[in-house]
Amino acid sequence: MSCPFNEEQLGQLKMFIEICKSQPQILNHPKIVFFKDYITSLGGTIPAATFGAKTFTASGDSVPPSNNNADKIPSSDEESDPESDVELDMEGVIEPDVLDDSQVMGDQSKETTDEERDQSDEKRSAAMRAFSEQNFEEAIKLYNEAIQLNPQSALLFAKRGQVYLKLNKPNACIKDCTQALELNCDSAAAYKFRGRAYRLLGKFEEASHDLCESLKIDYDDQTNEWLQEVKPNAEKLRQHKLTMQRRKEEKEHQDKLRRARKAQEARARAAQAQADAPGFPGGFPGAGFPGAGFPGGMPRGGGGGMPDIASLISDPEIMALIQDPDVAMAFQDVSSNPANFVKYQNNPKVAAAIEKLQSKFFSAAGGFGGAGAGAGAPGAGPKPATDDDVGLD
Repeated sequence: MSCPFNEEQLGQLKMFIEICKSQPQILNHPKIVFFKDYITSLGGTIPAATFGAKTFTASGDSVPPSNNNADKIPSSDEESDPESDVELDMEGVIEPDVLDDSQVMGDQSKETTDEERDQSDEKRSAAMRAFSEQNFEEAIKLYNEAIQLNPQSALLFAKRGQVYLKLNKPNACIKDCTQALELNCDSAAAYKFRGRAYRLLGKFEEASHDLCESLKIDYDDQTNEWLQEVKPNAEKLRQHKLTMQRRKEEKEHQDKLRRARKAQEARARAAQAQADAPGFPGGFPGAGFPGAGFPGGMPRGGGGGMPDIASLISDPEIMALIQDPDVAMAFQDVSSNPANFVKYQNNPKVAAAIEKLQSKFFSAAGGFGGAGAGAGAPGAGPKPATDDDVGLD
C-alpha cells in the first residue's frame, strides 16, 4: 500500500505530533476535537484543558514550565526553582506556520525611483482591492510585486502582514510587521497586526505590549477590543513572573545566610581547635597562657580585665599572626622572657607582629609582667637610639 500523503503533508503531520507531545492540552482545542476523539477511541487519555505558562527566549521560542507546588519555597539543595502552572484561556490559539522563501522581503539597499514608487502604489491599490474581495492569495502576489518595486515602504509590509493574518500565518505576519517597524518605528498598523499575530500564537504578553503601543500611536476600536481579549492572560503571566522573581530573591537570600552561618561555625570550630591544641605557641595548659609575670598562666577571662582567650583566637588578625612560624616562635620566646624582645627589634615583621599580639593579649593587664615592666618590652625600658634622637646634622 502506497503512502497517501506527500512529503510536505508528512512534514506537517510530524510537526503536529511534536506540538502534541510538548503541549498535549492542545488536543482539547475545538478545531482538532476529531483527533482527540480518535485517541480516546483507542483507549488514550487527554490532559485537562489547562495550559502551563510559557517563558520566551530572545528569539521568541517558548519554553514549557515544570509542574511543581506553587507555594513551596525552594531550598539551596534543589537544582532549580519550581514554576507554578498558570491556567490560561487558550481558545483561539492556532498552530504556528512555517516560514519559507516565498515571503518576498525586497532589496533594502535598492534606491527606488519615482516611477517605481508610482508603480508600487498601483500594485498596492490592486492588492487592497483583492483583499477586500477576500482574494488573499492574489493580494499576497500583488504586495510581493509592490515590495520588490519599493522595499523601503513600511506600509507595504504592514498591509501584507494583515493578509497573512487572514491566511492564519502569524509567523509570516510577525516577520512582515517587524520589518515595517524597522522602517518606521511609529507604524500603528504594524504594531496592531503583530500584536494580533502574537495572540494567535498564545504569546499574550507580547501581544499586550504591541497592541498597547498601537493604541498609543493611533487609537482604534478593533485594536482596543483585541487588547481587552489578551489582557487577562497577560496579567496572569506577569504576576507569575513576579512570583518567580520573588522566590528567586528569597532563595538567594537564604543561601547567603546559610553560607555566612556555615563560615561562622567553621571559624568558631577552628578557634576552639587552636585553643585546645597542645602544640599552640607557648601552650594553653590548664587555664591559661604561661608568660612572665603571670603566675599560673594567663587566665581565660575575667581576671584582671584579661580578654577571653577563645574570643581572641577567633580574631582573624590574631589567627593570621600566630600561624606565621617565625612570629609564633618569637612570641613564645618573648612570652617566656619579655627581655628577649630586644633580639627581634631588627626584624620588622616579627617586631610589628609581637607588638600587635602584645596589644591584643596583654593590654587589659598592663603589658607583660602584669605592670608593663620588662626589659626591652614595648613600653618598658629605654628604646633603642635613632638618628632623630642623636640629632645628626
